[in-house]
Amino acid sequence: MIPLRERIQWALEEDIGSGDVTTAATVPKDRVGVAFAVTRESCVVSGMEAFRLVYEILDPAVEVTVTHGDGSLVAPTTTLAMLRGPLRSILTGERTALNLVQRLSGIATCTHRLVKAVRGTGCAILDTRKTIPLWRDLEKAAVRHGGGRNHRFGLYDGVLIKDNHIAAAGGVRQAVENARARCSHLLRIEVEVDTVEQLREALDAGVDVVMLDNFSLEQIRRAVSVADGRVLLEVSGGVTPEKVRAIAECGVHFISVGALTHSAPAIDIGLDIPA
Repeated sequence: MIPLRERIQWALEEDIGSGDVTTAATVPKDRVGVAFAVTRESCVVSGMEAFRLVYEILDPAVEVTVTHGDGSLVAPTTTLAMLRGPLRSILTGERTALNLVQRLSGIATCTHRLVKAVRGTGCAILDTRKTIPLWRDLEKAAVRHGGGRNHRFGLYDGVLIKDNHIAAAGGVRQAVENARARCSHLLRIEVEVDTVEQLREALDAGVDVVMLDNFSLEQIRRAVSVADGRVLLEVSGGVTPEKVRAIAECGVHFISVGALTHSAPAIDIGLDIPA
């Protein structure tokens, strides 16, 4: 994993290039002041360490005081952080810092809504690997800040046999047997299935977890009955805020939602410098 500091350095270089010409042309070099990162809508906060790190890297003379940390549920007009120092640096780092906290808070907020919707069912909300390359650790942390749980982090820390693996291996049983023979006994084996018939094959093959892919509510209920507590069941595909409670009430253990990271709307957070 590339260190976060290095990734943020690249992000700053991408944005600043040879220099912030607007700020250099309009703000005197010796001008100091304060600024406030303020929410425009309610949200669950995530990304404040990355926000702070932007300014630590850009100009250590900018002092950042975080007032609401990651995982905080806040209302509109809440001040998340106060910045004090050279105004040129505060302005130059504004967009990079806000982009990070806006996106990550969006993921945390989206996750929080789904977690709240399934509360009391015993079902957990999971993320997926549908993340922006190189920023997965921050996005998965945002899911946790919203009360969700992480699925596997990458291809190396969990076996998930999907439809193309099954096709390439020659069937569900063969794919599972191949995995059992080659993988550590410490790794759970999960199989994605499209039908109840495939679920039966996976159960017979002795898998640990079954992912029900794009099942209807009726199919999910049938799958829960067929599984009869022998494996953990995960639902994925077609999950919406309107349907998530009904899915959870079917009796599955997990609901994985790619939209948490690939489609969560950014939260409106601004950086205000008092006049």
